[in-house]
Amino acid sequence: MDSQFDIFLATAPGLEPALRDEAQEAGFDAPRVVPGGVETRGGWAEVWRANLVLRGAGRVLVRVGAFRAMHLAQLDKRARKFDWAAFLRPDVPVRVEATCHKSRIYHDRAAAQRIERAISETLGAPVSAKAALRVMVRIEDDLCTISLDSSGEPLHRRGHKQAVGKAPMRETLAALFLRQCGFTGAEPVLDPMCGSGSFVIEAAEIAAGLPPGRDRDFAFMQFANHDPAGYAALRAEALARVEAPVPMFHGFDRDQGAIRMATQNAERAGVAGLTRFDCQPIADLQRPDGPPGLMIVNPPYGARIGNKKLLYALYAALGKVAQERLSGWHVGLVTNEAGLARATGLPFGAPGPHVAHGGLKVRLWQTGPLP
Repeated sequence: MDSQFDIFLATAPGLEPALRDEAQEAGFDAPRVVPGGVETRGGWAEVWRANLVLRGAGRVLVRVGAFRAMHLAQLDKRARKFDWAAFLRPDVPVRVEATCHKSRIYHDRAAAQRIERAISETLGAPVSAKAALRVMVRIEDDLCTISLDSSGEPLHRRGHKQAVGKAPMRETLAALFLRQCGFTGAEPVLDPMCGSGSFVIEAAEIAAGLPPGRDRDFAFMQFANHDPAGYAALRAEALARVEAPVPMFHGFDRDQGAIRMATQNAERAGVAGLTRFDCQPIADLQRPDGPPGLMIVNPPYGARIGNKKLLYALYAALGKVAQERLSGWHVGLVTNEAGLARATGLPFGAPGPHVAHGGLKVRLWQTGPLP
């Protein structure tokens, strides 16, 4: 349990700095941005904690070993000497994924087969393409690095959003977009096109201090060295920090089905008392009581939902309502097209980096407090 590992926190390209900031605030050791995520270092307790508390990480990978291999026979021999029993159980199925880059071993599937055979013949663990436990092998410049996916299901699956709309915002992206907007949990949040409620529910959980992984299982629970009592103590400590928030979090949508889904998702997440969802169109949006806060919205883009030509009027109406009724509020808008953002007439600054979302590249557009 005292071993230290390189830990890779995966996220969507473009959001690495936001995840680095979150990891730093959460006390992880010297997190640094790398392509596709953030690297840090720690023991198994930090692996557990990363899965439990980080809102923006999509997966947590643990680098458990490395060795040189110039050809497949050498890969086979050295894989058989690797201490798989330190991490994997003989009764838990595994699957192996391999990638090769700039190496004399260049065939991904052949490399994966050698590792699979080494695991099954030395440890006895069954190998299955459908196994939840994943061993990841990267061969680059003839260096074979072995990592374990400690998360299992992607971390945006918190276990609460059982009902989703047509194009839901993943919770991990919602959390990092909220962070980029400067949201800390101390101000109200409003989403006038809330769909299944990702932004509103995520904001309420942040304000309440609820760890995002509190109600789900992780792949590390099937590792050979897992300490259930140790993880239970860590989880209990994280839940003991739950705060009593003041702000209210509002979601609106013109689709009654979406409002029903969002309400049910909030109840499952334990934040029904902090959120309110109502069925209404943009034109009926009114300023909530209380101090100004953040309006954040992920409107239709036209690529999968709606006719793009008709969306310009929708974006214009959204901007008009915000400027007329939300003085002092700031706005975050996620869209894939600059023209749609500009159609709002809102005073956006330079947009954020492109981020992959649902097969598209979207960007976050932000304003300061509206006059």
